[in-house]
Amino acid sequence: MRVGAARAAAVRWVATHARTTPGYRGAYFSGSTVGRPDEAELAPSSDVDVMVVTEDGGPPPAKLGKLWYNGALLEVTYVPWAELRDPEAVLSSYHLAGSFRRDTVIDDPTGELRALCAYVSPRFPERGRVRRRCLDARQRVEGRLAAFDTSAPFHEQVPAWMFPASVTTHVLLVAALRNPTVRLRYRAVRDVLTAYEQPELYSELLELLGCADVSERVVRHHVGELTRTFDATVPVARTPFFFSSDLTARARPIAVDGSLELLDRGEHREAVFWIVATLARCHAVLAVDAPALHSARLPAFRATVAELTGITCTEDLLDRREKVLGFLPRLDEAAEAVLAAQPDITG
Repeated sequence: MRVGAARAAAVRWVATHARTTPGYRGAYFSGSTVGRPDEAELAPSSDVDVMVVTEDGGPPPAKLGKLWYNGALLEVTYVPWAELRDPEAVLSSYHLAGSFRRDTVIDDPTGELRALCAYVSPRFPERGRVRRRCLDARQRVEGRLAAFDTSAPFHEQVPAWMFPASVTTHVLLVAALRNPTVRLRYRAVRDVLTAYEQPELYSELLELLGCADVSERVVRHHVGELTRTFDATVPVARTPFFFSSDLTARARPIAVDGSLELLDRGEHREAVFWIVATLARCHAVLAVDAPALHSARLPAFRATVAELTGITCTEDLLDRREKVLGFLPRLDEAAEAVLAAQPDITG
């Protein structure tokens, strides 16, 4: 499917379904399709992010997540208007600003989304604003690593370290005015560092994750473990988690096939992050909804984490956390160098 056709399906979904949401205020595109031409191919392992804006009077509806509509895989998330009300706050938020870099509005009954876009778009590449967004990403690394809970089960400790550690990639993507993508963050930052002549920094990022020297054969073996655990999790999942829609049959092309796609492209190291993240999420579900299956699959999870990241215990995670924190000054220098060389920066 082409990007334009997938966007058209999203527009139809909003018109048919989102407008009936209580407190509905509009909708816009976000994520990896923003800025891509309509004629570009959308890989089966990609979805279209749709943000549905709701009133501030209470918590937004639970994340709807992934759904198929008119042949397109949509990822639908609700966002309260309170998060978008202040244009300066949006400009300073590394995960919000990119959606308003250009006109991404699907539906705007109040006119507020296009007004927000008109404010953010011309200011998006200003040097001071870009630095604030880099700082926002950096603070997420520090804040979430500081909150690491050594008393949590191992399958919860691993993502509690890995997700903030991998936000180091987002600092650099933000400096380069690129989309801070989720699943493909390591491939995206590799391309940025290659373009800005800092390839050695990419090796350091992979070393922090623990997969700099992992072989394609080992990664492929653990995709097999991921497949078995994923397929065992989907039928038993009952308890809602914020990532529940990522562990469904409709999400399999992304969760499992997307990793195989990376391996087939020779990007096995770039696949490690999402393999481990998805396995950890499976075990979060299994620990609640199928404890016996969780226990049965746990040795395979530990083996995957050990062989792909070098992490075997809490002490390893604490050591890696300190290495990530120690890397941050080097990251700041690299981000500043990328920002200085970025031709679209203004001010």
